[in-house]
Amino acid sequence: MTADIHVHQSIAKALADHGVDTLFGLMGDANLFMVDSYVRDHDGRFVPAANEGSSVLMALAYTHVCGKLGVATVTHGPALTNCVTALTEGARGHVPMVLLAGDTPVDNPRHLQGIDQRELAKASGAGFEQLRSPATASKDVARAVYRAQVERRPIVLNMPADFMWEKTTHEKHVLDVFTNPGGVAEGDTLDNAIGMIASARRPLILAGAGAVAARDQLVKLADRLEAPLATTLKAKGLFNEHPYNIDMFGTLSTPAAYDLIAQSDCIICFGASLHDFTTDQGKLMKGKRIVQVDVNPTAIGGGLHPDAALIADAGLTAETIVYWLDEAEIPSSGFTRDLDIEELTAHPAGPNKTGDGYINFVHALERLEALFPKDRILVTDGGRFMTEVWCRISAPDPHSFVPTVNFGSIGLGLQEAIGAAVAQPDRPTVLFTGDGGFMMGGINEFNTAVRMGLNLTVIVANDAAYGAEHIQFLDRKMDPALSVFEWPSFAATATALGGIGVEVRSDSDLEAAIDTLRGHTSGPALIELHLDPHDVPRMRI
Repeated sequence: MTADIHVHQSIAKALADHGVDTLFGLMGDANLFMVDSYVRDHDGRFVPAANEGSSVLMALAYTHVCGKLGVATVTHGPALTNCVTALTEGARGHVPMVLLAGDTPVDNPRHLQGIDQRELAKASGAGFEQLRSPATASKDVARAVYRAQVERRPIVLNMPADFMWEKTTHEKHVLDVFTNPGGVAEGDTLDNAIGMIASARRPLILAGAGAVAARDQLVKLADRLEAPLATTLKAKGLFNEHPYNIDMFGTLSTPAAYDLIAQSDCIICFGASLHDFTTDQGKLMKGKRIVQVDVNPTAIGGGLHPDAALIADAGLTAETIVYWLDEAEIPSSGFTRDLDIEELTAHPAGPNKTGDGYINFVHALERLEALFPKDRILVTDGGRFMTEVWCRISAPDPHSFVPTVNFGSIGLGLQEAIGAAVAQPDRPTVLFTGDGGFMMGGINEFNTAVRMGLNLTVIVANDAAYGAEHIQFLDRKMDPALSVFEWPSFAATATALGGIGVEVRSDSDLEAAIDTLRGHTSGPALIELHLDPHDVPRMRI
């Protein structure tokens, strides 16, 4: 217990009590003194964003990449409304983070910026925690941190501005949290699942984001069964270097891998919710036995009903299955013995119809894949370009891959790339974004990356259009003019904002850009790929 201090100081001290060493945000009336105390009294690092929603996205990526709880702060009213898309992205992605949001004074119900902040947060899918009184400030911070970890979603802690200069007695409150629940599967359902697996001649193991921590156990099960391994998008990179890794499952599979999945007779799914993109709207699961293992009950049965559902820990369940297969002396399936993994993981390039003045996108991706260090952090925005990036640009592991697609929004990529780069500054971060996404959410934060001196390279896929809409007009033989835009030069803009910008319109331009950026680590750089809007590969989802 300490002597009386102000509430804004108690909140800052509570963050330090929880080991929060980085705070993303934008200051305003209701949080500026708390931020000041956090930086000056506790040596905290404050990353100032240009837009409030950006600070939430930065914190989400920070959580994902380094595994520590991301924390952001904004003031009240329009500051919080600017965060709705970002909070929804975090809630849909089950990412723990805390947003310290100021609120208008309790005694001024007609404040110009006053809104019902609880209802706003709830509408996004985030949780809401109220700072109840000056006396409970440290307890309320602890409660928000606790809930973010156990509920695995953003929690908004609402802080009335008129509390900030009230006095309180600070007490340290830190709730220890065990965040990996789940037991061992048992009973008839487990017996039935093992029976399905034991009788399968062509089993396949699918891992999602919920099974990332169980990699070793899943590999052991795959080796025991002689079963291929595949991942959902969010678990991209989990089985890198394994000889029977067929990479991503579903609409992002190679044609050969898609055919292999179609031939399988039993899919054993760990930590994967089996949505329409993974299952190709259920087509890939027809005629197969489906065993689904997940600690989250809501992940099972949403779009597809498995033949056996086990609410249990992925790793422990995989170990249990191996144990009983060995006890029963079940022979391996032999499914992997004649597989050609090189063929199964090769994405065809397709015809090159790129016009003059443009770079072929697939060729550019293949060159960039070779350029960037393997220990990269890969971030992708939403948009028409993204599926080719997912298929052709590698990530070393799922924690190094940040796809901003939980809410189907564009314009979130650069903000999350900043959070990823702040989380691990010694590693290169690479962002792929489209022209529309960069205009929507990139330009206003590129200078934030410059100010922070981040080791960040931004690749802008510029087809001078909102590409997904452009292709829909063309498909219906309509004039696509409304989807076409004359953007400014993104490379020149990046240079004007303090970074390095390079334009690419040809193979020779691309090689020159690669020479310019090879070994560059001092601040952000941007490569603008000018793409033919009529020759950008179609989305695979």
